[in-house]
Amino acid sequence: MTKLKKKLIESKTLELLQQRAPGATICPSEIARSLFPENWREHMEDVRDVAEWMSTQNMIDLTQKGKKIAPPYKGPIRLKLRIL
Repeated sequence: MTKLKKKLIESKTLELLQQRAPGATICPSEIARSLFPENWREHMEDVRDVAEWMSTQNMIDLTQKGKKIAPPYKGPIRLKLRIL
């Protein structure tokens, strides 16, 4: 993944989360669909990789069934803006 793509995904993640109510979550597919509408599934791994990186930088939390999680994980996740 290029640095530009990583930055684009990071920016879109923050943008979508900031548009939601405090504490609300988004699905990683929302990011992929908004950036790459024609072939969003092909970009899901990159979106998840950036989300994992952002969680290590204390920008967002990864959640599953409403609980904060950390990699490695299995199954669907959601992303939540970290409230400091």
